[in-house]
Amino acid sequence: MPIGKVKWFDAERGFGFVTNPGEEDCFVGAAVLPDGVEELVPGQRIEFDVAEGRRGPQALRVVVLDEGPRRRASKYTPEQLAGMISDMVTMLETKVQPDLQQGRRVERKTGRQVAEILRAVAKELDV
Repeated sequence: MPIGKVKWFDAERGFGFVTNPGEEDCFVGAAVLPDGVEELVPGQRIEFDVAEGRRGPQALRVVVLDEGPRRRASKYTPEQLAGMISDMVTMLETKVQPDLQQGRRVERKTGRQVAEILRAVAKELDV
């Protein structure tokens, strides 16, 4: 039985793909997951049998070997994040936009502060 890593898995659609060392990637459907396992996580290692299906190789008799990498937990609550975005929009409208509309670049200090806030918000939204 080959051991591969989950490339992606969409629990809503009920399928995904797993790497098959030295071979073509395998389709893995929710129907072949072990009892109690409802989804797979990208990067998770699984052991499986391979069968040739209509559209290519398919994983059968899946055995989950580890939990896989977990996404980091969000640092802020949705309410805190909403406040950060509101403050960010206000800052963009009051400090950045007026300078740009007058054909000037934003001061370096202001630009760095705004960029830092934008990165923090983007990192939270990407969780």
